[in-house]
Amino acid sequence: MPRIAALPDHLINQIAAGEVVERPANALKEIVENSIDAGATAIEVELAGGGIRQIRVSDNGSGIPADDIALALHRHATSKIQTLSDLERVASMGFRGEGLASIASVSRLTLTSRTAGSAHAGQVKAEDGRLSSPAAAAHPVGTTVEVAELFFNTPARRKFLKSENTEYAHCATMLERLALAHPHIAFSLRHNGKSIFKLPAQTPAERIAAIAGKDFQTASIEIDSGAGVMRLYGAVAKPTFTKGRADKQYCFVNRRFVRDKVMMHAVKQAYRDVLHNAVTPAFVLFLELPPEAVDANVHPAKTEIRFRDSQAVHRLVFHTLDKALAATRADTTESVSNAGSMLSPAAQRPSEKQHASLQETSFPYSSNKNGLQAPPQQQTFGGFGGTKSAPVPYSAARMPAQRGLSLQESRAALDTYAELYRRTEADSELSRFEQARFGGSIPPARSDGQPAPDSGSGETESAANCPPLGFAIAQLLGIYILAQAEDSLLLIDMHAAAERVNYEKMKAQREQFGSLQSQRLLLPVTFEASHEETAALADHGEALRPFGLELSDMGGNTIAVRAVPAMLGKSDVAALARDMLREIAQAGSSRVVEVRENQILSTMACHGSIRAGRRLTLPEMNALLRDMENTPRSNQCNHGRPTWVKLTLKELDALFLRGQ
Repeated sequence: MPRIAALPDHLINQIAAGEVVERPANALKEIVENSIDAGATAIEVELAGGGIRQIRVSDNGSGIPADDIALALHRHATSKIQTLSDLERVASMGFRGEGLASIASVSRLTLTSRTAGSAHAGQVKAEDGRLSSPAAAAHPVGTTVEVAELFFNTPARRKFLKSENTEYAHCATMLERLALAHPHIAFSLRHNGKSIFKLPAQTPAERIAAIAGKDFQTASIEIDSGAGVMRLYGAVAKPTFTKGRADKQYCFVNRRFVRDKVMMHAVKQAYRDVLHNAVTPAFVLFLELPPEAVDANVHPAKTEIRFRDSQAVHRLVFHTLDKALAATRADTTESVSNAGSMLSPAAQRPSEKQHASLQETSFPYSSNKNGLQAPPQQQTFGGFGGTKSAPVPYSAARMPAQRGLSLQESRAALDTYAELYRRTEADSELSRFEQARFGGSIPPARSDGQPAPDSGSGETESAANCPPLGFAIAQLLGIYILAQAEDSLLLIDMHAAAERVNYEKMKAQREQFGSLQSQRLLLPVTFEASHEETAALADHGEALRPFGLELSDMGGNTIAVRAVPAMLGKSDVAALARDMLREIAQAGSSRVVEVRENQILSTMACHGSIRAGRRLTLPEMNALLRDMENTPRSNQCNHGRPTWVKLTLKELDALFLRGQ
């Protein structure tokens, strides 16, 4: 066996580079973090070949004294820490003293820096880890680091790099993360001589909009846990904005981008009631806590951390996000709607050329001597932003046939509506019911059943008296509720809305009483069960009782439903029982049932909600709207879909080109 020998410094630096500098993006991160620690207010980055051929970072920070410039490229040489106690409460971005030395060992590096009191700048060059003597150079106050031909002396490492486009994408993402964490610093990026972006010093909200996108900012909720030992702030997207990718998930701890399992688990727990399992939430979270409460010295890349009190961090993240998401209801925030984006092309007045294109393409059939002729498979729509394929012909969903209302029924509906909004005496039983049910003052009704001006004031009711979701006008296609608010038209998915309302009611009842109130059936409902369903009843029948469901085995693969949750009495009892048996069989033991309790309640709420095709009266529709306004998370159903959308008067005018 060979004798033990100390490794040369050059080889030690190259080994360290394997952890610190995996690709150009890591080298860029180390250099930019040094600029941030130097107090720079403007950082310029130039890349060539995705950062493989060249990385150039210039800043206006405090600079490096000429006597220390050569020492800056030595391993474990740093100005950030001096003692072990400094390491335990380090607050700077860099502190290990490995970054520049590791980069210099695998590239051709030039470091030029000048301090405010120096007559000229100092410059040192490194190639393959060998340093030149410091020399004088011309340079403004600040530092410039130029890295050329990364991994030129380690061809095996260079082969593991991806294409230039891929490496550039990683560099751009890395710089965006650093820019997001430090909005007070101006950042600029150029690649292959082309300007990519220039970000001035901004407010945190402006920087989030610049990096995460305007769509995220529009659909986000600002959060702030308030001052304390730990503070969590930033923005989280409404559940209806969430995507299937994790490209808009940013976690920062003391301004450092991290990937932490504790914080991610808390975020997922907060979104569990409003998001489908296959969809990921979007968020930008900043956690600030004392430096001694977090260990950033876990890995040289510094993206992994450890918390001294991980449970306290989990509680803070979960409760802050859960409180914010619970407020996603009509009386506090608007539901995410794509109505505006759908109508935005119509809001722009078409040019004459576009008008001609519209005349040629808006009518999908051409005429000839034999009559109308069907359009081809592909159709050009030039008036709304380019060439697109013609949409697939609309196929109406199969629904139960609905008959029209008779004259007598129509008059009864109008009378009901008039009665619903009629002013009565303060001691009237109906008035007390309406006040308790709908809240606020109810506008008087005209003879045609519509709300009328207040006869006492001679003016219409103010916007303060109009609920956020307005009042129901009609039911569309047995699926949607059409409502009118003060200055907008609203569409409500009645099944999704009722699903959320029932779910939150059952959760509250379960927390308050420990079980759901059940309603015994006068005549038990029986259905033929499979062997698996019968086995699930035998093994877990008692676990269903706290959920208000009582089942019994009648023999011969027949199961009888004897009691159901009181609020789901009108649901399909047999279908509810089947799904609950399936859920309980998958959950297994009672301990797992407790963990999956919300999922089980969600299944029950789905069955007890209004189904498509069911006719609702105006009082029923208005009652659902008022429930939505008072139910947490009611802007989305249990699966994250929006429950309502709004078309403002401006958007409706744009649709019909009014005022164009």
